Amino acid sequence: MGGKKKQNNFVLQAGILAAAGMIVKVISLIYRSPLLSIIGLEGNGYYSTAINIYTIILLISSYSIPSAISKVIAQKLAFKEYRNAQRVFQCALIYVLVVGGIASIFTFAAAPLLMSKSVNSIVALRVLAPTIFFSGLLGVLRGYFQAHGSMLHTSLSQILEQIVNAVVSILAGYLLIQMVADQSETTQAIYGSAGSALGTGAGVVTALLFMSGMFVLNRRTIRRRMKYDRTGQHDSYGEIFKLIITIVTPFILSTFIYNCSTVVNMDTYYRIIMEYKDVDSVTAHIDYGIFATQAVAVVNIPIAIASAMSSATIPGLATTFVRREYKKTRDQVSKAIRMTMLIAIPASVGLLLLSKPIMHFIFPQKEALDKASGLLAALAVTVILYCLSTLTNAVLQGIGRVNTPVIHSAVALVVQTAGLVLLLWFTELNLYALACANIIYSFVMCVLNQISVRKHLKYRQEVVRTFILPFVSSLVMGVVAYGVYYGLYMVLPVSRIVLLIAIGIGAMVYFAMILLTGGVTEKELKAFPKGAMLVHFAKKLRLLK
Repeated sequence: MGGKKKQNNFVLQAGILAAAGMIVKVISLIYRSPLLSIIGLEGNGYYSTAINIYTIILLISSYSIPSAISKVIAQKLAFKEYRNAQRVFQCALIYVLVVGGIASIFTFAAAPLLMSKSVNSIVALRVLAPTIFFSGLLGVLRGYFQAHGSMLHTSLSQILEQIVNAVVSILAGYLLIQMVADQSETTQAIYGSAGSALGTGAGVVTALLFMSGMFVLNRRTIRRRMKYDRTGQHDSYGEIFKLIITIVTPFILSTFIYNCSTVVNMDTYYRIIMEYKDVDSVTAHIDYGIFATQAVAVVNIPIAIASAMSSATIPGLATTFVRREYKKTRDQVSKAIRMTMLIAIPASVGLLLLSKPIMHFIFPQKEALDKASGLLAALAVTVILYCLSTLTNAVLQGIGRVNTPVIHSAVALVVQTAGLVLLLWFTELNLYALACANIIYSFVMCVLNQISVRKHLKYRQEVVRTFILPFVSSLVMGVVAYGVYYGLYMVLPVSRIVLLIAIGIGAMVYFAMILLTGGVTEKELKAFPKGAMLVHFAKKLRLLK
């Protein structure tokens, strides 16, 4: 957390977070398959419903804390106001203690009301309730380290959180189901969903203990900085609380509305499917679980890159913008978007063309395979759209336009909800209507955010190297990977092995194409994690001069 770390290239910091995000998502997918086998599709549906409500309450209470706090502290650090930075941290802790505590109690007490359309999810939601409180404290600590330009602590805590989540979810799900093994399948599913929820809480508590330990280890550095604060600026606690509330509230509203679409879609889907299309509750929950914890879960892997890039971008943007270094701000935006698209575009093409073998690799349950893989293919384009909208949300927040994403999210929510109702009511798309709603929402957000970024930053998006060259390279990669998979599968009908080979060859083709077409320069490649090694490898293959 020293002065040098603040000068680290933000692309490298984003790369650390992105790598951690990818690892977290991979761990999540790896454990979801055995967990699904234990708690069943019905239990998975109840957990999916509970986690959506939990997520919305978490968004309102504390989810936006890391981004908001990192922005406020980064601004204080930019002017070397170390005492004020520490005061912001202390006030943020008090804020989440109060708000997080109230939210946890509310969630536990109001679970029957919140789950009125899905009473079998009440137990899982109540198990998740205390996690909201601990998540707030964890968010403040993560935001504090991010403001100091240190993404490693957050990354390690995220990986640790997911590992514990995976282990406890599987063990708790199995043990709780064994407790009611002599009761109905629905009862077992309810207890299984509660076990999965218990794993979520255990992961958050573990990550909180880790981040607390890291903070304690850095106490001397913190005290030394405060001692040498010569600015003479001493904000009162009242002023800081006012600042936190004015910054956090728009962040919360933006993130809430941005993610509220999930709960709105879920509630709309259940109401129309069960009340007007006569689909029974168990079937509706099973189908929604396939959509939410299989298709969407896979799509969220590359989207995690945009989330990581956003977290890494906000402190830097806030610092350069407050110093009126607008050219540096625009350069950071350009680098962030380009780096994100270099991964999002090929990921989208790969998920579209190899949706079934990818889904079979992760979730081999045959009864849901066709439906899950079809949904994955339909959602593939949202990888690009959500990555862009997530990143531009962070850009607007970083330059102080915190209310703009709120307005855009509200507009997108209205448009996508209207589209979903019409599709569910007048077509038989059902689950695919949910996929269409996701596409509509992310597209509207993309367009509106891009217009605002261009307006407020005088930023003009570079198109050829950011979008066209990665897309062309991705198409070549996709065709090769598709041909390799289905060609080899005819000779060696072992889907998982053949898929890994196809993905490996596809990745090498993309790497070669993006360098040969000039989509990435040597300097840009060096900015990536392990960039020097990638440059050396590319020169060995004569892909770079």
